[in-house]
Amino acid sequence: MLQLSCVNFKMNSYLLVEGTESNDRFFIIQSGKVTCYHETRIPETSMKTLGPGDFVGVTSCMSGHSQMETVVAVTDVTAIVVRREQYPELIMKNTPIALKIVRYFAREMRILNDIRTKITLRKNIVESPEELFRIAEFYEETGFMDIATYGYYQYLKRCPDGVNAQEAKRRFTRLKPKSNAVYFEPSDEMLRSYPRDTMIFSECQNGPDMFIIQEGAVRISKVVDNEEVTLALLKKGDMFGEMALLENKPRSASAIAHDDCRLMVVNRQNFEQMVSSQPGFIARLSTMLAERVWSMYRQLVNGQLSEPRERMIDMLALQIEGQKCGFVKGVPFQTDLTPLDIVNLCGIPQQNQKIALYQLSTDQNVKIMNGKINVPDVPELLKQAAFYRKQNNRRANENK
Repeated sequence: MLQLSCVNFKMNSYLLVEGTESNDRFFIIQSGKVTCYHETRIPETSMKTLGPGDFVGVTSCMSGHSQMETVVAVTDVTAIVVRREQYPELIMKNTPIALKIVRYFAREMRILNDIRTKITLRKNIVESPEELFRIAEFYEETGFMDIATYGYYQYLKRCPDGVNAQEAKRRFTRLKPKSNAVYFEPSDEMLRSYPRDTMIFSECQNGPDMFIIQEGAVRISKVVDNEEVTLALLKKGDMFGEMALLENKPRSASAIAHDDCRLMVVNRQNFEQMVSSQPGFIARLSTMLAERVWSMYRQLVNGQLSEPRERMIDMLALQIEGQKCGFVKGVPFQTDLTPLDIVNLCGIPQQNQKIALYQLSTDQNVKIMNGKINVPDVPELLKQAAFYRKQNNRRANENK
């Protein structure tokens, strides 16, 4: 039987402190109010006040990573304590709480993605379906004809009378006969196969489906200033596309088959069934979303680092931290990442990439073996990255 306890916090006491190690519980506010804020100053973010029914610490608890924010009691507070191992039983008995938490993660991801787009990628948020033509045109110009074919089709579907409709139709008609693009329209198939360098969905496209990678790899990217910027490289077991499923909004980024891949499809109908009948799946989804929120926040922190070398070392640390493997000091760790993967994840402009690649390859924390990054000492790399973040935060506070 599920037994939840309560804990009391006096006014001005700390519930959570940013940067401390994760614990195995989160809090649901029962009475009183708290404020939540980030120690690291990131533009477009602000302090928020939460009250009864809201929860704090759930991202750190479910992801197993350090605390993302500091939480202070504004009044005397009573909170319900939920331990990580109690979560599946909690959501099985209370579907609305499960949906609220999952939608909280989806909302946080969209907010963080919008901030990163505005700040790190120096681009305003554009959700106009006319963007579909621009994206397809970019991939045609860069030689990715299968992606372009899919993009032109989606543009014509959304904008049959758009300003670029005639040109899009002409290009689609020319490219389609030789294209390997698949699934132009939604399918009832639970499993789909996508050849390498074909598009699963495009940013600004409407879409009701979420995907779980069964085989292969998928890259999540945006086209910024006529360049493709990689936001994430996803592998077997990862999920993506959940924001459009949960919020019913256009896709915020594109998903492209990085290798030949096979995907399981979750649509709105079977998602609702899973919420009520498969608490294990929802617990896993919550964990994945928490990981994604934590990673996106860390990427925002990474974007505040001014020196490319510092950004690349911190980004490498972020990718390794996300694997949550046991690392032993002095024992080398071979990654699957190329130096260019790290450069692209940092959003370094193409004209600066040659220098950045040299800086990364000559850093004492990195060795390049067979084109992939080898880390001689992971704990030392993580320590160095933490120092860069702390040093940058101190400089920012001094310049207030």
